[in-house]
Amino acid sequence: MDFQITPDKPEEACGVFGVYAPEENVSKLAYFGLYALQHRGQESAGIATFDGETVHIHKDMGLVSQVFNEQILQELTGTIAIGHTRYSTTGSSHVVNAQPAIVETPLGCLALAHNGNLVNTFELREELTKLEYNFNTTTDSEMIALAIAYEIKQGKDWVEGTINALKKCRGAYSLAIGTPQGIMGIRDPNGIRPLVIGVLDNNPQRYVLASETCGLDIIGADYLRDVEPGELVWITETGLTSIPWAEKPEKKLCIFEMIYFARPDSIMHNDTLYSYRVRLGQQLARESFVPADLVIGVPDSGIPAAIGFAQVSNIPYGEGLIKNRYVGRTFIQPTQHMRDLGIRVKLNPLKDVLEGKRVIIIDDSIVRGTTSRKIVKAVRDAGATEVHMRISSPAVTHPCFYGIDTDNQSQLIAATHSLGEITAKLEVDSLAYLTWQGMLTVTGENPQDFCTACFNGNYPITIPDQVKASKLMLEKLNT
Repeated sequence: MDFQITPDKPEEACGVFGVYAPEENVSKLAYFGLYALQHRGQESAGIATFDGETVHIHKDMGLVSQVFNEQILQELTGTIAIGHTRYSTTGSSHVVNAQPAIVETPLGCLALAHNGNLVNTFELREELTKLEYNFNTTTDSEMIALAIAYEIKQGKDWVEGTINALKKCRGAYSLAIGTPQGIMGIRDPNGIRPLVIGVLDNNPQRYVLASETCGLDIIGADYLRDVEPGELVWITETGLTSIPWAEKPEKKLCIFEMIYFARPDSIMHNDTLYSYRVRLGQQLARESFVPADLVIGVPDSGIPAAIGFAQVSNIPYGEGLIKNRYVGRTFIQPTQHMRDLGIRVKLNPLKDVLEGKRVIIIDDSIVRGTTSRKIVKAVRDAGATEVHMRISSPAVTHPCFYGIDTDNQSQLIAATHSLGEITAKLEVDSLAYLTWQGMLTVTGENPQDFCTACFNGNYPITIPDQVKASKLMLEKLNT
């Protein structure tokens, strides 16, 4: 059984980190912050520091622990640091596209770290080209930085120039931006991607920005609050200034951040995501109970929901699949002969746990269905007498254009197959998804505050036809 390294679910977003902390070792703070955010992107990592007007930058392909060492961190001196860990959704996987993006302006350099995707990249690139800007990368992140640089060239200060540039950008973006004077934290008017503010040592002049609260916890920073949708926070030696810049902000946090992307120990809406995912499993059991002997979760993201399912169904929870946690994106693929022999790279079933049991497998999502089918076969081969699958989110039927790498709609199994057809394709005895209403109810928040486009096609920001066509073309090239 060949468990491919590419997971059968949406790929991660990116992680951004920023710190303003005079008299602190900001490069090491950024390093550990990125280390905690590593799950959001394993392709490349980078840190830029500001020592007065001087900018130091180091970025490369690989994991945070591979890109940096003690000597490199010692050379990244200053009082400000901006960090980024990347998974590419716009721009190819290449070192030139690693972030932070560095751009010169009349007020000094800026370093920009971006989580999300713009949807008006074609028109923005055309506009910047007419202004005779040259592009060093193929990312929309560089376009945002260049748009800011242009506004500053027109005589605007850091804040006004940035706001003017943001008004030309449509899409999802959470930004950490470093300048010689301070750092900015920004979310788009819908707040599709998360960004939080922390305080170091309870000191109102030492602030931290991070994609998730786990990036604060690792360095001992206290969570202050989220950056609000359509808000810019400007952090300098005088403290933190909040500037609402969007005319009509409307909360639309990506619901997949809560279901899958963010770390389970991160806090959103005053709750750990572990607790939310347990509640998803509890709701799933209420909606789609089936008699069985054992509930297992697909490691790691399916486990909290499996625990919740077991709690409500009164079916014992157990570990039935063991994950090799040392498999990375650069893993050397097995030969076809090794695949034919049944090599299990990523997951291995526990035969003595599964044999003779009616088993319910809990996972957080199904995208293409390829890996799910292999998992089901492995559980059957281990001796399970029945295999049922329960998914702690609704069926994914639409692609994401806001910073998550999903297939085109034609490749999404739930967009092209009925529930019965998917059940047959996965070779399970039964299959059920969590309802859309159930998923939103257990958030305890206003259902209108979330982007659920991947489940229903209701995109909060209109997707231009050119962007849709570009995604389809890229998919055809990759296949």
